Amino acid sequence: MKIDQAENLRKQIASAKSGRKTKVVSIVSGKGGVGKTNISINLAIGLSQIGKKVLLVDLDIGMANIDIVAGVSAQATIVDMIEEKLSIYDIMADGPAGISMIAGGSGLSFLFQLNAIKFSYFLRQIEQLEHQFDYIFFDMGAGITKDSMSFILSSHEAILVLTPEPTSITDGYALVKALHAEDDRLPIYTIVNACENENEGYEAALRFKRAAHDFLGKEVAMIGALPFDRTVSRAVREQVPFLLSAPKSKVSLSMKKIIFTYSGQEIKTKKEFGNFLTKLTKLLTPMLKRGSNNGE
Repeated sequence: MKIDQAENLRKQIASAKSGRKTKVVSIVSGKGGVGKTNISINLAIGLSQIGKKVLLVDLDIGMANIDIVAGVSAQATIVDMIEEKLSIYDIMADGPAGISMIAGGSGLSFLFQLNAIKFSYFLRQIEQLEHQFDYIFFDMGAGITKDSMSFILSSHEAILVLTPEPTSITDGYALVKALHAEDDRLPIYTIVNACENENEGYEAALRFKRAAHDFLGKEVAMIGALPFDRTVSRAVREQVPFLLSAPKSKVSLSMKKIIFTYSGQEIKTKKEFGNFLTKLTKLLTPMLKRGSNNGE
């Protein structure tokens, strides 16, 4: 059901009065299979549980699936919003534990091939999110492409999900190197997943931190580590995030430590929402010209 314009206006006025500043965060990984989507969902839930308003947006072009993992039935997607001229509130679903979610859809690559008119509509809808949320998380696809880089670089910061495996560390380093070459000021944090124990996670993060510092001159801070826990795969099968299905499990307790650490950094790294919109417009403008020339 569509939300009328009057209700949209009421939402914007109420949110503006709240004084809430919105931080945009891209959650990324160098390779697939590291648990990025699971971490995105449970990080959002954990922040919601301490009183933050969080929106999770699926921008994984290859495997848009946050709605499935979270057990949420998405009625419409970003692609539907643009094609059918829907309000962004029309495609926003209520997720678990009070978070809000937007599904990407299987045709999400379409987002990076918009003409100027459609992109302008997309931006007008995104603008309405300012003051609505404390955090907007983009669950990005594994690796990096020219298209996805625009969203990551426009974000206020990025969270890189790693595992202790050498391939994950190597691919994660390649991603940071690519981002750093485009914008050396983008704050990047790491979460190490699927560790045998906390020490293994911290050792992997330290090796990564040293490599980024020594070879790139880039400071990469660690947020925390998550242990390997069969609770996670069970939660995925049941489509109930592990923070909710097993709040006292090892992985949930570690996630709560990450929530505490990460939420304590918000004042230091907070930026204006308008900066995100300005950078996104600038980075995607060349693609808009390409789309317009193709008559799209």
